[in-house]
Amino acid sequence: MGFIRSISEDMKNIQDNDPAAKSKLEVLLCYPGLHAIIIYRISHFFYIHHHYIIARFISQIGRFFTGIEIHPGAIIGRRFFIDHGMGIVIGETAEIGDDVTMYQGATLGGTGHETGKRHPTIGNNVIIGSGAKVLGSFKVGDNAKIGAGSVVLEEVPPNTTVVGIPGQIVKRDGIKVNNDDIIENKGYVR
Repeated sequence: MGFIRSISEDMKNIQDNDPAAKSKLEVLLCYPGLHAIIIYRISHFFYIHHHYIIARFISQIGRFFTGIEIHPGAIIGRRFFIDHGMGIVIGETAEIGDDVTMYQGATLGGTGHETGKRHPTIGNNVIIGSGAKVLGSFKVGDNAKIGAGSVVLEEVPPNTTVVGIPGQIVKRDGIKVNNDDIIENKGYVR
């Protein structure tokens, strides 16, 4: 998909998902989440072509202007929607699927000085709430929801809702889950 087409798709996605977005012009001029994605896509181009300093410099300019830090090494799918994005941090080895929404203050980070893959992989159609911290190299399954302020340190199965510190599954496939039904330290429902 071409750069301009990708931006157009991102703008339409914002209009489809944010009732406050009144026009394409408003989205283009007033949505820092869109600005961050545009800057990320430019910096990512340089990153994948091994121009790391240029890539990082461009990403830092984006961080300065938007308050959103996306490492140029991250892999981000289509129609990624950053809503009220101030304070978002996305680490170098993070992978984000299609149709993901992140709210302000959320982090996709690591847990220390590991090497290699150290940030989460986010599936398709995932919602990550305000202030949520998803930390470590594990997968968040498709259609999962991470509640605001949650700290998630373990894999999240598809079609689940996770809340709390540490994150606990409270819904699976739309059905409320009793914490007694959760297998200790795994986060999976019996």
